Amino acid sequence: MNPGKCYGRWFKVAILIGLMAAGQAVAQNRTAKGPSPGTSIGGEPAVTLHRPASSDRIRPELLDAVILPGRGMAVLQIKAYVPGKGEIDLLNSPPLPQAEQLLTTGDDEFGNEIFKIGGAILLPFANRIRGKLSDDGKTITATVAGKTVTLPANWSGNNPGAEKHSIHGLMRRSHFQDVVTQNGPQDSSVSAVLHAGNFSGHWLSDTDVRVATKLSHDAFEMTVTASNVGHEPLPMGIGWHPYFVLPSGDRRQVRLHLPSETRAVMNNYDDSFTTGQRVPVKGTAYDFSAPGGRSLGSQYLDDNFSNLAYDAQGRTVSEIIDPAAKYGLRLITLSPQIKSIQVYAPPQKNFVAIEPQFNLPDPYNQDWGTADTGMVLLQPGQSVSWRVRLELFTPDLGVEE
Repeated sequence: MNPGKCYGRWFKVAILIGLMAAGQAVAQNRTAKGPSPGTSIGGEPAVTLHRPASSDRIRPELLDAVILPGRGMAVLQIKAYVPGKGEIDLLNSPPLPQAEQLLTTGDDEFGNEIFKIGGAILLPFANRIRGKLSDDGKTITATVAGKTVTLPANWSGNNPGAEKHSIHGLMRRSHFQDVVTQNGPQDSSVSAVLHAGNFSGHWLSDTDVRVATKLSHDAFEMTVTASNVGHEPLPMGIGWHPYFVLPSGDRRQVRLHLPSETRAVMNNYDDSFTTGQRVPVKGTAYDFSAPGGRSLGSQYLDDNFSNLAYDAQGRTVSEIIDPAAKYGLRLITLSPQIKSIQVYAPPQKNFVAIEPQFNLPDPYNQDWGTADTGMVLLQPGQSVSWRVRLELFTPDLGVEE
């Protein structure tokens, strides 16, 4: 045996093994890119989950999801492949560089821009809470679970003299920590934790929040778990505010399916304040409960739907069907505590926001009387989870109005 030849053979084998291992590492890294060092929003790098496109291009599949740990674990974007359309954005949101500029230098003092794009998490309450406005117009004093709290007065209608109120929770600028990404052969995921305390004095007790998102070709799942780590009862409402794009751009023929029996009656579409009344949707313009839904046409929606239809596992199913794009999106709620769905769909915009949430609008308003408004009261040591799943499908184009 020639030692030189033997060494040369082993050297070539070692190089080959090294190249194979490097190739595997690169392939695995492509499945979840993890934090993006060049793009930091809210003091934390954006996280991009990625699934490589499959060779089977005859069905829709999810490809990417961008999460913002520095802005309350909001979902900035979800990308997908749709046959006949190619790769598309599912959420109405600017690209990451423009989003960085908007959320860094273009935001207001309250951080409201985060719930105008993508999909912000709403916690410890979704929707609106009214109260007494402070002299400086910056805060309101409200009653929550029988106790007085001071909340940011971060919203009002557009009409002159519209009442300021608090909207969409207290996580608009929350900075999540302990960000962990995991990559597997079937899915990619990211999780992080927020030690919120009493939300800078604006809420009761002390809260820890854990958010976990998972992306596969077939689904995007998100779980938000709130825990009472304080010493007094913790009222908790959780929601999500995703703006779903209509791929065809033809809103009039887009169909919406909602699994609801009632709609909350609001004072008007500018304030959108509750009257404490809910009315049946059956036989009205707000009845989207039929299989296959009904067309949006030119109808304006900013309405809260409740008395949801749950299956045996406590799930509900809402759908957006865009026949012209041969596109369907299914939103499945997986937590029985999700009691209402807010829908925001202005006719002049190319999106429909479907917002699954625990609570009804302004849940502590006395106009609700004895109705269960969906807020969960956690005792010290207790937790509650909000969980949803998104799926894409090719709709049956034979559905008639």
